[in-house]
Amino acid sequence: MRIFALIPLAALAACQPAAPDPRGVDKDETLLTVSATGQSETRPDEARFSLGVETLAGSAKEASRLNAEKMERVMAALDPFDIPEDMLRTQALQLNRIDWGKDRGKYRAYNIVEVRLKAVDRAGEAVTAASDAGANVVSGPNMVVSDREAATKSAYAMAYNNARLRADAYAEAAGLRVARVLTIRDNGQSGGYRGPYPEDMVMAESAAMAPPPVVQTAPVSPGLNRDQVSVSVAFALEPAGN
Repeated sequence: MRIFALIPLAALAACQPAAPDPRGVDKDETLLTVSATGQSETRPDEARFSLGVETLAGSAKEASRLNAEKMERVMAALDPFDIPEDMLRTQALQLNRIDWGKDRGKYRAYNIVEVRLKAVDRAGEAVTAASDAGANVVSGPNMVVSDREAATKSAYAMAYNNARLRADAYAEAAGLRVARVLTIRDNGQSGGYRGPYPEDMVMAESAAMAPPPVVQTAPVSPGLNRDQVSVSVAFALEPAGN
C-alpha cells in the first residue's frame, strides 16, 4: 500500500529560492542611486560663420544672375584664407516671387554658405573681407570645438568620479561600503555650439538692396568652450564588515 504525504503549499514555497531583486541588489545589500555632474573646458579650434547675398530684381532671371555674380565676388574674397572645399557648405539657395508689400511682383534670390575656418584668429578678417565684397547676410563667427566627444571625455570621467565620491560618503555615514556598480546612465550634456541657420538671419526687405556697411576688422578672442555632463550611477552597498 502506497502512502502519500501532503506537504503544505507554504512549506513548499519556503523551500524555493527567493526571486532575484529586479534592481540588481542581493538580499543583504542596499541600493543607492547617485546623480553627479562633470565639466570640461576646451579651447576652440574652429570658427564657423555664414555669409550670403540677397538680391531683388524685376525678373527671376535677373535676380538669379545678379545674385550669382555677387556671390562669386564674396567667395573670391575668401580665397586668401585657403579654406578647403569641404569646409564650405551651401546652407540655402532660393528664388522666390514677392506677392506682398512695396516689392510685390519682384523676385528675391539669396544664397547662403556656411564657412568653417581653422585659423580662428582670422575669423574677423574673413567676415570683413566678405562683407566688403558684397555679402549682405552675415551670421557669426562662432568659436567652436570641432570634436565635441573628445572635448567632453574628461567631463564624463569627472562626473563618474564625483558620483563615486558621493556614494562612498553616503556609505560611510550609514556604516556600509560600496560593493559594486549596478548601472550607469548618461543624462546628456549641455553647453557647446549651435550653428547658424537661415532662420537666424532674417533681414528686412529694405535692407536687402542696401550696400554692405564698411566694417572694421574686429579682434577675435576664442576663449574656452565649457561643457557639462550628467550621469546617474546605481551602487550596491553592503555592511562594512563584509
